[in-house]
Amino acid sequence: MKLEVTNSPFSEQQVKQLNEVLATLTFNQKIWLTGYLTANASVQTAAVEPPKENVAVAGNVQALQAPAAKAKNITILYGSQTGNAQGLAKKYGEQLEKAGFEVNVSSMSDFKTNNLKKLDHLLVIASTHGEGEPPDNAISFHGFLYGKRAPKLDHVKFAVLSLGDSSYEFFCKTGKDFDEQLEKLGAQRLVERVDCDLDYDEPAAKWFDAVKEKLQQGEVVQQNAQEAAPTVVEPAIEYSRKNPFSAEVLEKINLNGEGSNKETIHLELSLEGSGITFEPGDSLAIYPLNNENLVNSLISALGFEAGKTVTVENEELTLKDALTYLLEITPLTKPVMKKIGEYTLNEEFHAILADRELFKTYTHGRDLLDVVEKFAPFSWNEQSFVDALRKLPPRQYSIASSLSAYPDEVHLTIAAVRYEVDGRNRLGVCSTYVADNLEIGDKVRVYVQKSPNFKLPADEAPIIMVGPGTGIAPFRSFMQEREERGAQGKSWLFFGDQHFVTDFLYQTEWQSWLKSGVLTKMDVAFSRDQEEKVYVQHKMQKHAAELYEWLENGAYFYVCGDKDRMAADVQNTLLQIIAEQGSKTEEEAKAYLDDLRKQKRYQRDVY
Repeated sequence: MKLEVTNSPFSEQQVKQLNEVLATLTFNQKIWLTGYLTANASVQTAAVEPPKENVAVAGNVQALQAPAAKAKNITILYGSQTGNAQGLAKKYGEQLEKAGFEVNVSSMSDFKTNNLKKLDHLLVIASTHGEGEPPDNAISFHGFLYGKRAPKLDHVKFAVLSLGDSSYEFFCKTGKDFDEQLEKLGAQRLVERVDCDLDYDEPAAKWFDAVKEKLQQGEVVQQNAQEAAPTVVEPAIEYSRKNPFSAEVLEKINLNGEGSNKETIHLELSLEGSGITFEPGDSLAIYPLNNENLVNSLISALGFEAGKTVTVENEELTLKDALTYLLEITPLTKPVMKKIGEYTLNEEFHAILADRELFKTYTHGRDLLDVVEKFAPFSWNEQSFVDALRKLPPRQYSIASSLSAYPDEVHLTIAAVRYEVDGRNRLGVCSTYVADNLEIGDKVRVYVQKSPNFKLPADEAPIIMVGPGTGIAPFRSFMQEREERGAQGKSWLFFGDQHFVTDFLYQTEWQSWLKSGVLTKMDVAFSRDQEEKVYVQHKMQKHAAELYEWLENGAYFYVCGDKDRMAADVQNTLLQIIAEQGSKTEEEAKAYLDDLRKQKRYQRDVY
């Protein structure tokens, strides 16, 4: 019995032709025809079994008529302080959309927790801030998942990508928290969590590939109807962590006066010809070189040959070059110390490794040279030694200039870090590379790190800026930008340092902005100019009533600088001001601050 086709735009001859073509169709072409034939074709077969040569044909036509499976709805939530997790979330969201999935990408602070009950697939990409704390835009969501109102999530399939820095004790803790708590709430893990160190590109990509494969298993997804034939264009060079730009040093000035205890470098770099853009609040990352004297001392203590060839990520180079340009020799991270432990039987070393407090005490301020000198001998050679180390990461600095004010330039404010441990002078890797090695005309490898969570508001909105020391950097860019735009919003700066005479960074600029009205109000605190130390939080308390009035009138509150001391003190003072001036309880003050954070009116760039 032959196959008959009725109510179709195809004749019998066309059906025969279609069947011949089926074997050559791509997956995308079959998906397109699926919808078309489902709506427009009806295939009837005779009561008896068709001839064997037609079985495959009939099966193919029926497969085309089957309704397409509904695309999975994927929610990607990110918790990001510096923008890395946010960047990955958006990139992976776009890739999933191109693969035919319905995707919602959202900051955790913007996500309505009631919608958790409606999800079926959840991807979490979260960084860890400081000593195991969630980033600012993940605090409320993290608290919700651990609270009594967290729902059962038996219907949810999830995966977690965690970003962190292994030099911190609680490496990737926020991601681990989300992974653990989602499982406790009943959610089913799609793939195992991946914890990424500073060099996160490769492990993050492998995690996403595994997630995508799981999502696509057994599923037919709708293709993007707007996809068009690719247009061949000349690709623009994009400078990034994997492809930094070599920027020329235009200017280098020590901002501190003679007699200061500090050394703060104002660095101006050329971006001419790069096409690099940035906004006030963004950061610039610098790839440093390790100190030459430290590298030489380390090789000598190891008893190795500086010119010995080693391999680092498929690149052959000398041991000295590897330790100078590519590998981190400070600080002492837990993963690196564990790898070192494989090459020594020294009992004291392993006792330090096994005891959390001993480990923190010993590693604080020390480097690999200390370990090699104290715990030798080790059973390694040049290659196994470099295999134990992690890559030298770039250092990020808040940008201190506006691109509108200084086109094709970027300015930084960098405090040189110098200290002594065990009678040996220690140097901050990047800060002293800048202070001691870079000269005008030199080139340095850089890229822009977007900071979506530290941004200027609308021109008419009032802003309060708290930035002692080098924390002043982004606020200099804020003022330059507002001056260029003719912004009318009020602005108030709280700045602090040690001495007025030697440490008032960019003093003439701030006084000029104050005089012109670009800066509305400025309060300064110089801690060592009087017997009793005075800090920025004391100045805030002194003006508590006016500060609270600004907040009530819609002001945005910014903090930049040291996280553990200054930023914590500023936040505690701010909570106290809110409670006292607003006649609120401690819990109500915290809720008020949380609301400011959700409105993006409380933003921090702390380190």
